[in-house]
Amino acid sequence: MSDPGGTTRRRGRPPRTESADTRDRILTTAREEFSERGYEKTSVRGIAKAAGVDPALVHHYFGTKEQVFAAAVEVAFAPAMHAPEAIAEGPVSEVGERLTRFIFGVWENPATRTPLLAILRSAVNNETAAAVFRRLIAAQLLRRVAAQLDLPDAELRVELAAAQLVGCAMLRYVIKVEPLASADHEQIVARLAPVVQGHLTGP
Repeated sequence: MSDPGGTTRRRGRPPRTESADTRDRILTTAREEFSERGYEKTSVRGIAKAAGVDPALVHHYFGTKEQVFAAAVEVAFAPAMHAPEAIAEGPVSEVGERLTRFIFGVWENPATRTPLLAILRSAVNNETAAAVFRRLIAAQLLRRVAAQLDLPDAELRVELAAAQLVGCAMLRYVIKVEPLASADHEQIVARLAPVVQGHLTGP
């Protein structure tokens, strides 16, 4: 059936732009729900209610709660996914500083830090969420960084470097331990970069 404007559309299927907006709204709401309630207490029904949509629409776009969380992780960590390109641009002797500066640049920006914190809180408190987090980060970030290093045990080196950076970020931005939480950003980079360099390229 034609509409007054002369265009046709199948019943029940929103326009493409409307679909994208709805999907983004569901994803933003899901991240907020996971942050406020944690993974265990968050449900697809609750996400749908907060987003103002039918639960069936959440399942349509994302599938299960675990898949919704995985999508939220991907979006939250999208800025950090450029790390492999960032560390490739320059001499290997300075890769530790480039990676440290890049990662902490993501954390220092409130626009990128907020979704990261939301996802990390769920991952820390629930094994299912942690497994999703590990799987995505290992496949999409750590292995890509390791591929940039032409060295033995590249994946282990990258994981040790990541542990150093994530641990520091957790203490600074999540637990907010002083004086680390208030320390100057450049001071942190200067002190961490040599350690990260050692993990990546040391003996």
